[in-house]
Amino acid sequence: MYKDFDTIAYDSVFVKTMDDLSSTFINPKTIKAFYASNDNEPRMVTKFYINGELDTLINYLQNSNVHGFNPKIFKIDEIKSLLNELSANKFKTVEESYPVIAKIELLASNAYLNYNNYLKFGVVNPRNIFSRYYIKVKRPDSLNMVQLLGTESLLDSLRSIQPKSEQYKGLQNAYLNSKSEAEKRILLLNMERFRWQMPETGTNYVQVNIPDFKLTWFDNQDTVITMKVCVGGKRESGYEDKLKAFAKSGNLDDKPKNHETPLLFSKINSIQANPVWNIPVSIAQSEIYWMARKDPYYLSNSNINVYYKDKLIAEPDTINWDRYSRDKLPFKFKQGSGGGNALGKFKFIFDNSSSIYLHDTNNKNGFNLSNRAISHGCVRIEKPLEFAEKLVGDDYTYDKLRAEVDLPPVDSTHNKWYKKRLAAKADTTKAFKLKPAWFGPKKPVPLLITYYTAWPQNGKIQYRPDVYEMDEKLWLAMKKTR
Repeated sequence: MYKDFDTIAYDSVFVKTMDDLSSTFINPKTIKAFYASNDNEPRMVTKFYINGELDTLINYLQNSNVHGFNPKIFKIDEIKSLLNELSANKFKTVEESYPVIAKIELLASNAYLNYNNYLKFGVVNPRNIFSRYYIKVKRPDSLNMVQLLGTESLLDSLRSIQPKSEQYKGLQNAYLNSKSEAEKRILLLNMERFRWQMPETGTNYVQVNIPDFKLTWFDNQDTVITMKVCVGGKRESGYEDKLKAFAKSGNLDDKPKNHETPLLFSKINSIQANPVWNIPVSIAQSEIYWMARKDPYYLSNSNINVYYKDKLIAEPDTINWDRYSRDKLPFKFKQGSGGGNALGKFKFIFDNSSSIYLHDTNNKNGFNLSNRAISHGCVRIEKPLEFAEKLVGDDYTYDKLRAEVDLPPVDSTHNKWYKKRLAAKADTTKAFKLKPAWFGPKKPVPLLITYYTAWPQNGKIQYRPDVYEMDEKLWLAMKKTR
């Protein structure tokens, strides 16, 4: 019967079927473009129905629940029903088969594409749902999808995109074994996070996981160093509604607080010993302004310099704050180097659009808290000196760095730097001024600030509280696949 297959007649049926179905496709333009460039040839049917690989696709789709997907989202029942109709071959004329072939072709191609994209790139783009997600995760592109549709082997393609990371497999195994719906939900959310295609960090990189309140430096599978961190405080409850109210009123009293540390990828490129803190406008308005009004000596006692039009004000304690509203402060504030500096003795700098960094702190008590989401957005690290030592990577530079913060050298042959500094501080004929000193790491170290509430470690799943309540938002965004 198929000897009488009329490609022109089939083509008109295919075009109509495409028009009927494409509104339900996630990537209709890509699918249309692929078939337009291939004369609307039904490759799924002519190539993969014959050799049995279309059945392989059906099996993968049916078993997609091992990844937390509902097989129904791939229209699996409709595809199977159409395949059964094609296999039964009860058509009286070849023309009767055209709508069946066209629907199988398009539904199977769409399902195959979606399954590939979900597994390889994740169900959702985190940058679309989280306001402070700045990691440029890779997303499917039309060229990649056209190549998928033009594959010579469905079997090879389907095998190749199965997640291979041990972390994903550990979560997946726990997901399949769990009887608790609450636990399965957390596992599924973090499987999705591990599906997101992160930038290439290489084998040697630093990771800060916000829910874990930990920094870990990885070198291949080994841990170079790990330490507690304090991260940005959770945004105010009712933040979205309060933000709308602020947008209407413009009154700073209505502005809700959001100090959440952004998720990002960068490279640590410099270390500042005895850092100066350029106090952000938001902190100046919400804290510094009130403290200066309350205590006229607060600024000088806190080693905070005040600048007007980039010129230092010699006596900041004489400023009449009643003349200025906090939402139109004409001043800039900088806290000088020293023991009282909020950044402590070290600042670790990396390029980012949020003006955040890793730093030491003069408030060590925060590391004793179980919930360490307490900062203004930057990441306070527990062991800054050890971290600096790993970054500079050689004894000579490390001892110079130690001398800057009044610590004796590790190598006694470097004592002259230390003694010279002590002598300078003790010289009463000259005013010793503590100032920042810059050091470069041996080479820039990739840094990933990320967010996992569950992950496998030493054969067990580690769970952490959803400190920024990001799980709920992700769960709602994944609704279409459940």
